[in-house]
Amino acid sequence: MILSAPPFLLNLKSACLTISQELPQETRVASFDLAGRLWTAMSGGAAFRRGLDGKIIAKWGAAEIRQRRSLPPDDTQQLLLETSQMAASALAALPPSSDSLLRQVLEAAAAFTPERAAADAGQFRQVYSPIGILPPDHYTALVLQAASGCPFNTCTFCSFYKSRPFHVKTPPELADHIRAVKSYLGRGLSLRRTLFLGDANALSIPMPQLMAQLEVIHRHLDVPALGGLYAFCDGFSGEQKSYQDYAALVQAGFQRTYIGLESGSPDLINLLQKPGTPQEAIRAVRRMKEGGLAVGVIILLGAGGQAYSRRHVAESIAALNAMPLDQDDIVYFSELVETEEGPPTARNAFKSSLRPLSPDACQEQAHQIEEGLVFTGGSTPHISRYDIRDFIY
Repeated sequence: MILSAPPFLLNLKSACLTISQELPQETRVASFDLAGRLWTAMSGGAAFRRGLDGKIIAKWGAAEIRQRRSLPPDDTQQLLLETSQMAASALAALPPSSDSLLRQVLEAAAAFTPERAAADAGQFRQVYSPIGILPPDHYTALVLQAASGCPFNTCTFCSFYKSRPFHVKTPPELADHIRAVKSYLGRGLSLRRTLFLGDANALSIPMPQLMAQLEVIHRHLDVPALGGLYAFCDGFSGEQKSYQDYAALVQAGFQRTYIGLESGSPDLINLLQKPGTPQEAIRAVRRMKEGGLAVGVIILLGAGGQAYSRRHVAESIAALNAMPLDQDDIVYFSELVETEEGPPTARNAFKSSLRPLSPDACQEQAHQIEEGLVFTGGSTPHISRYDIRDFIY
């Protein structure tokens, strides 16, 4: 539904409400989920995206030199105040005979003040443990934390889960978690496009426990309507399951799993203290594909710095070419970065004797790897960039 309520243009969709306001110098835009939570905004030449945890990322500039930062508290409050006032003004301009759902969403958006947003983020933290990372195609997923933490927690380039022991939820615990998530999101559930099982390595859960969890999920949620199930998996754990296991998971609604190969070099994998080997990841992908499960394979650009650069490129090409990837799959290139905010993902990634690669050198690695890929099945996977600095949930 699109409605003009001058000076506002309102677009109510099945997932969200977008408000546009024409001003003399710019067009301001704000989008809210159907529970009234601010989701995205555009103002002053910048684009903003708010996570359920309350964090807001701002991005501006041309695509090739995109700048980004996490908004500090004062700027966050100012943006929330502006967007809630924008919704209030649009509500005041709404004709009396307007659609009741539109009015309800506008009322909720107008009430989403800085104080209400802070309370909402606090409620989020009661429902979820911190969500470390998701693949880029699942930033609007409905995350269900079937497990908390990571079963290994040894990788030097990742500190997302260091503070949490690994715990697999029992079926009753997962049922309680799902009920809490649904209650918290309310109408905002409509914004969630897929179901992602967290945390770091949900497909490492043994099959009997995992299948019991999936029964719970199907009992409480319409999995097909929500776009199917997705999760992370490492090669070491992935090899422990048979292709029959993966076929059963596909039957239960799984669409794709994401494997952090990081590198095809065994020496570099050892340096990164990542469990398993590239060969185990290759065998895991073959079993997944044989069982009908699509995969997303992640390569860590810049891993090992200059000392490992040539081996990283050559052996990553060899590993990817050994995987039967096709048009259902994705190869992600993720640059090793140390962020000033949030988890210091690269703080321990380099030993003192290693020299890190520049961003340009990392992109050259991606180009070299992509140029070396040969897919013999007649179809090619999607190849995309994966910048962890864009992540927010």
